Amino acid sequence: MDLLDREAQGRLVDYFDSIGQILGHERRRASFALYAQGLLGDGERKSMEPIAARTCPDPERVEAVHQQIHHFIVDSLWSDREVRRTAARYAVDAMTAREPVSSWIIDDTGMLKQGTHSVGVQRQYTGSAGKITNCQLAVSLSVATETERVPVDFELYLPTSWTESQARRQEARIPADRVFKTKLELAVDMIHRAVEDDVPRGVVLADCFYGDEPYFRNEVRLLGLHYGVEVKSDNRVRRVDSRGRARGDVLTVAALAQTMGRKRFRRVTWREGTQRALQARFAFRRIVPAYCRDGDDPETREDVWLIVERSEDETEPDRYYFASLPRSWTKKQLVRRIKERWKTERIYEDMKGELGFDHFEGRRFPGWHHHISVVLCCYAFVVAERVRRFPPTARRSPVDDSFGIAA
Repeated sequence: MDLLDREAQGRLVDYFDSIGQILGHERRRASFALYAQGLLGDGERKSMEPIAARTCPDPERVEAVHQQIHHFIVDSLWSDREVRRTAARYAVDAMTAREPVSSWIIDDTGMLKQGTHSVGVQRQYTGSAGKITNCQLAVSLSVATETERVPVDFELYLPTSWTESQARRQEARIPADRVFKTKLELAVDMIHRAVEDDVPRGVVLADCFYGDEPYFRNEVRLLGLHYGVEVKSDNRVRRVDSRGRARGDVLTVAALAQTMGRKRFRRVTWREGTQRALQARFAFRRIVPAYCRDGDDPETREDVWLIVERSEDETEPDRYYFASLPRSWTKKQLVRRIKERWKTERIYEDMKGELGFDHFEGRRFPGWHHHISVVLCCYAFVVAERVRRFPPTARRSPVDDSFGIAA
């Protein structure tokens, strides 16, 4: 990995100082710098003890440095919200100096664990492993432009096996006001915080776990945001006429797609992959989602896009999306926006492969969130530096975005 030049080192010091102003206490500032440098630097394992060993030149003081870092991450009282807000602004300001924010991406990822004591751990499904396994789950919100992306918030999912056990709550130091929340509710909380923090707005993207839920889509719209979400084939809809009025029978999106002739599907390329252009065939139709909810008049629901995707080598549709975006958007714009969700997978790869996201070995709720906050700070700095290396006159392909940078 490339070493930081003198100017970048100066920016890193200034950036750490801005985080330090939030942390306040001098010892906290020093501990943050040690831990962040350990995450940014080389090293296969990026948990607290190995970081202490690498950052302390005096073998006699390694244990003391380890205890200092441990106290800062696990026991010290400082605001994750304030630190994450500062990191997000730092990265997003650099990103938007070059191009506007296009999307907010909601997703979740798993951290494989041994044993039963790490906060939030249980046997549960994670897409990271593609199966039910012993793991923690975290929901994330990331902000993306055309060529960059940065994670700005994370929430640890706590199953009822944790929130309803007083012994586990005490052992893991779960705050008294932290009640059980679904991943959907955690996602909505993060979107609310981002709006409150004036993060530049983008189209909210999510997979079908979130997109299937009217609650999630409605909350996004109530906040004045648009969404472009994947949905399952059994979602029920009604077609609309040119005036946006619902007409005809209620159909599943799969059944509606069957009424679209092959000529309705057009080939769209949304980006260049590592080996070939990524493209498929898409059909578009304005619809109104049809679902039952108390106190809701179906006749007043807004019409949205139904986007049906069919892979080039398939004869049947294989993906479906709802998008609240305006009718004025071109078909290519719609497809390119909903397909930006791939960026969150690259974020998880970077965080786990380069910044020790899933290396945290502590068991407590505050420690997990403190660790993630420092990881987010590190990611924000790397993204800002990457933007500076590739100004508008030397923009690169979105797939050519090596992450590494050693402090």
